[in-house]
Amino acid sequence: MEYLEKIARLAELIKENERFYVLTGAGISTASGVPDFRSPGTGLWEKVDPIATSSVDVLHNNPRLFYEAGFSRFTRLSSAEPNQGHYMLVRLEELGYLKGLVTQNVDGLHVKAGSKNVWEVHGHLRSGYCLGCKMKYPFEELVHQVDLKHIPPVCHNCHSTLRPDVVLFGDPMPDFFLDLYQEIQRDCDFMLVVGSSLVVYPVADLPRLAGKMAIINNQPTDYDQRSEVAISEDISKVLNDLVKELESN
Repeated sequence: MEYLEKIARLAELIKENERFYVLTGAGISTASGVPDFRSPGTGLWEKVDPIATSSVDVLHNNPRLFYEAGFSRFTRLSSAEPNQGHYMLVRLEELGYLKGLVTQNVDGLHVKAGSKNVWEVHGHLRSGYCLGCKMKYPFEELVHQVDLKHIPPVCHNCHSTLRPDVVLFGDPMPDFFLDLYQEIQRDCDFMLVVGSSLVVYPVADLPRLAGKMAIINNQPTDYDQRSEVAISEDISKVLNDLVKELESN
């Protein structure tokens, strides 16, 4: 199937299936200067071992290492801006096609772009909280203390360590994930996977629950053969062409 045929088929699938969801991974944010995790040569996990610096065990047992070695990645993510791919997904929601957007990303770019019905299943960088009394803080407070070399940042109330509102390696999934899992299993006719290699579970299990699936990713995935359509091209371009196709019919 040629590229334009794939775009047309994707548009047909979206129009034919009223209960349409999108699942996004790190690949949608690379055009915003955010490195993905597994692309050959550029993937973040090729350069650092996340278990060694950004796990919940490191946070609890060696918070200084967590903040000195791993925290700068979070601060860079928090300053990124949405790209055309994010805005095209907003447009799909505005056009009434997209019922919900599930993202593995913690960069918050879907919310910044204006998407409304978003499940950030690995958390976000808009806030943090105290490991002791659970008091909430804006993420900027964590950044401010780290910038002042107050490492680890601490709670003004009980002086326990602060942590970002993200799901670290070793953390449980958020409480709402079971509800989301059941909703996808019950309601999703068609899921479009954007920028994910579908290797991180349990989120990678969600497309299997959908009636049909399609994939847009920079690199081929192991799920391509199971998909109605699989496009390995620039994500922003594909989403832009898809929206144009839907708007023209």
